Amino acid sequence: MFSDFSKTLAQAGDRRFRRVIFLGILLAFALLAAVYGVLILILSLLTPDQIILPWVGEIGGIHEVLSWASLLIMLVLSVFLMVPVASLFTGFFLDEVADAVEEKHHPHLPLVRHRSLAESTVQSLRFLGVLLAANLIALIFCLLLPPLAPFIGVAVNGYLLSREYFTMVAERRLPPEDVRALRKQHRASIWFAGCLMTVPLMIPLFSLVIPVLGIATFTHMYHRLLQR
Repeated sequence: MFSDFSKTLAQAGDRRFRRVIFLGILLAFALLAAVYGVLILILSLLTPDQIILPWVGEIGGIHEVLSWASLLIMLVLSVFLMVPVASLFTGFFLDEVADAVEEKHHPHLPLVRHRSLAESTVQSLRFLGVLLAANLIALIFCLLLPPLAPFIGVAVNGYLLSREYFTMVAERRLPPEDVRALRKQHRASIWFAGCLMTVPLMIPLFSLVIPVLGIATFTHMYHRLLQR
């Protein structure tokens, strides 16, 4: 597992890696900026710029206060949103990153059919829905068991991310039934790798790079497990 990650780090300077990381950063910031813009618009439409309080009088600048408050809220929420946001965009760049890994480390392999934009979109959105639902359930348990909150979050996201990443990589070359059998045979190792990837995903700046490194690492892991 650690050898897989070390191979990924050694290739981190690859032109295609850098391109995908750059596009991922642009898309992530664009999405968060769009969400922030919509939030500001809704607040400006639903709240007056001035209010009158008894014994205080007229208070202005409400919109400005709400703008700064919503910015602070978005910065806090971005820590939690980075995992699903990063996962959403990962599916679009899967083939490019996996191709770069296989061309360098497995040049003898035949080319695979790349998924269409529609297929990538459907798969990414489906996974995003599952990830959000699972995190909502995990949040309930975290509120009930605060001391275990970090472990619950890492365990849930680690399982979902490892399952999805490994499946997406493996299905490029294996039929679904063989992928399920391989994943079941090595589920502990795959889950542990997902947990290790989840921790830096919760750090805003790292979360923009880890999905790309995660695809590459799971590509190495797939080929290593297949040869056992």
